[in-house]
Amino acid sequence: MGRVEDKVALITGAARGQGRSHAVRLAEEGADIIAVDVCRDLGMAYPPATPEDLAETVRQVEATGRRIIDAEVDVREGEELRRLVDVAVAELGRLDIVAANAGVSGGYPARAHELDRDLWQIALDVNLTGAWNTCAAAIPHLIEGDRGGAIVITSSAASLKGYENISHYVSSKHALVGLMRTLANELGRHRIRVNNIAPTQVDTDMVLNDTVARLFCPHLENPTYDDLAEASMAMHVLPIPWVECIDITNALLFLVSDEGRYVTGTTLAVDAGVTQH
Repeated sequence: MGRVEDKVALITGAARGQGRSHAVRLAEEGADIIAVDVCRDLGMAYPPATPEDLAETVRQVEATGRRIIDAEVDVREGEELRRLVDVAVAELGRLDIVAANAGVSGGYPARAHELDRDLWQIALDVNLTGAWNTCAAAIPHLIEGDRGGAIVITSSAASLKGYENISHYVSSKHALVGLMRTLANELGRHRIRVNNIAPTQVDTDMVLNDTVARLFCPHLENPTYDDLAEASMAMHVLPIPWVECIDITNALLFLVSDEGRYVTGTTLAVDAGVTQH
């Protein structure tokens, strides 16, 4: 028996990175998957996930022997997301786990008063409203199932401390802590647990790109990934530049399995100690 045997998990941002890691690992532990990703360019400073990326997630989940329903849906579109969740839950028979993982970096960094207004709005709409839309679409199914459940919202170390030049990202991630705490109080009576995971830098396309390298190394004209790794490592207590997707997935698996059955209303930092500085 897997740790989430015969449960169903909804995962947003599932085409690659942390979302794919979550989908495959939960499937390995016995869950069927509802995988959602927008798979198009939102104007960020790194390449978007593609339909081919989402297809690869499907392939890897199916290789475990579990079922998966995938869809290209923008988490900002609440009604479209709700319809997809309704159809998928009807087909798979239940919903137990929600990983509100979809998020964006917010595009190009700037001082708060100089930030492009559209980039501010995209960060808030995807990171915060998208998480709320995901939870709003899923919660009725969790309650109706009357089996309890678990919601994990991906926040960030930036939900626990401030960073210069990314006020839109930091603000959206701080807000997710408030959303999580509110939902934990509202849903506890239904035995539904709600928590956040707060990663430091993770080895994904959102972090490993030239824009982030320039953000971390403003003193260098053309910083390399080695420069980025050195600057990132200097922020951490542990001597590593970033964590891996599986590190976040391992934390999520703990929170959504019976091993975390009495954990709710918390922000679990998987941050190599970055929030200690």
